[in-house]
Amino acid sequence: MTASDTSAPPLLRIRALTIQARINDAWSDIVEEIDLDLHRGEVLGLIGESGAGKSTLGLAAMGFARNGCRIGGGSVRFDGQELLGLKDRALRRLRGSRIAYVAQSAAAAFNPAYTLMRQYCESPVRFGLKSRSEAEQDAHLLYEKMRLPNPREIGFRYPHQVSGGQLQRAMTAMAMACRPELIIFDEPTTALDVTTQIQVLGTIRNIVREYDTAALYISHDLAVVAQMADRIKVLRYGRQVEEAETRRMLASPQAEYTRTLWAVRKFRKAAQAAPASDSVPLAELRNVTAGYDATDVLKDISLSVFPRRTLAVVGESGSGKSTAARCLAGLLPPRTGEIMLDGRPLHPDFRKRSLAELRRIQMIYQMAETALNPRKRVGEILGRPVGQYLGLSGRARRDRVRELLGMIEMEPDEFIGRYPPSLSGGQKQRIGIARALAAEPDLIICDEVTSALDQVVAEGMLKLLDRLQGELGVSYMFITHDIQTVRAIADDVIVMQNGQIVEQGEVSAVLGDPQQDYTRHLLKSVPEMDAGWLDERLGM
Repeated sequence: MTASDTSAPPLLRIRALTIQARINDAWSDIVEEIDLDLHRGEVLGLIGESGAGKSTLGLAAMGFARNGCRIGGGSVRFDGQELLGLKDRALRRLRGSRIAYVAQSAAAAFNPAYTLMRQYCESPVRFGLKSRSEAEQDAHLLYEKMRLPNPREIGFRYPHQVSGGQLQRAMTAMAMACRPELIIFDEPTTALDVTTQIQVLGTIRNIVREYDTAALYISHDLAVVAQMADRIKVLRYGRQVEEAETRRMLASPQAEYTRTLWAVRKFRKAAQAAPASDSVPLAELRNVTAGYDATDVLKDISLSVFPRRTLAVVGESGSGKSTAARCLAGLLPPRTGEIMLDGRPLHPDFRKRSLAELRRIQMIYQMAETALNPRKRVGEILGRPVGQYLGLSGRARRDRVRELLGMIEMEPDEFIGRYPPSLSGGQKQRIGIARALAAEPDLIICDEVTSALDQVVAEGMLKLLDRLQGELGVSYMFITHDIQTVRAIADDVIVMQNGQIVEQGEVSAVLGDPQQDYTRHLLKSVPEMDAGWLDERLGM
């Protein structure tokens, strides 16, 4: 925690802020009469469910309202200067130099046509703070602090050439390039594994302390907020529920709603008997080595997914989790090894698989924000795989789309005609699930499908996936860095490190009595609801 001077005037002062969104051709309040003070060197945590107004409030702290929204009233003062009504040119001078923003979806925020280094250097060079060579040297320093691999080289890759977790760390470094006075962190560690998260959280805190930076820390992960924030503000439906110093909030939340947030993520699926020793796996990787360019990411790994079971794959960013999933889906043909389906070889390139084979393996992507076409209505998004894989058209196709929406607990009449930008993060992810189900697959690969969701919505998502597995008999391969998710949803688990499997077995055995040091290290790195946990882990 930082020690800020609360006797000085706040760096950021928000009063009676109201933000409106255009819904059904009318303006409706989505943030109502919010007050907020933030001092230099202080971190304020914003928590609440999806749709609570956390990110909307964070953007408003920069004098910004996203498309379809407007600031309906109130005041936002930064260092004594009113931002609301300030001319665009003056706002642009502040944003990026004195105020920075770390977006939740790094994949959507980076320009895919430019290298990470070019995008890092843009702000400090444009504002005259550093020369290009100085900015590059500074990038190397921050990349190293963020534990990015090959910190002197990774900046010259394009966004699509690094993992999601690496891209999120690159964005955090980029936000710090000008050493701003205020940083809005919008879920900056959701894409990170637990071991990397500890180092990144420690780096963020050190920079906040070193440069006396003020920070708004938006997160759905209560344990992470407990490590980062001096104070916590709880929001619901755009209104403030309560606010208190972090230790007091953790020990004695006053509002019933806050107490319910503290109690989520208790779901556990019913235990299943292990498959018989002679059972044929639904899908397998056998002695697979795969990678990109000349680098091997997977090194002679073998894994099996059995019918009606969930296999979780965990490990640090860059360990090969998503690469294994891409191989199974046929998106990345391996250099050596075999891919099997029902005990028979499956072509490693999806383009050479039959339509029936393609139908049987589907994916739900990590970033629903970028996985759904924003120009297509929900009915069109779901109707396409229904037509492609099941051959349905006309009324039969429309009926199937409505049925799919019902399966994911979304009212067809309300959502079938809507576009993805009008949906919450949880609603978008449910549409991603429905799109995968539309093909009536046997195996669904879930790539970090709950990482961007608040804990209440994530728990509902896991319950939904478990219910669908029971009703449809589908199998899941669950790529995740969240150990709590593994405990909740998985039957079997594989632990990966540096492209190899270091431990595997049933969840109760691997997580209950881990045999490998690396697995024990992962389990010890899961944040706890204790404000001093991070200091203890980092030896501070």
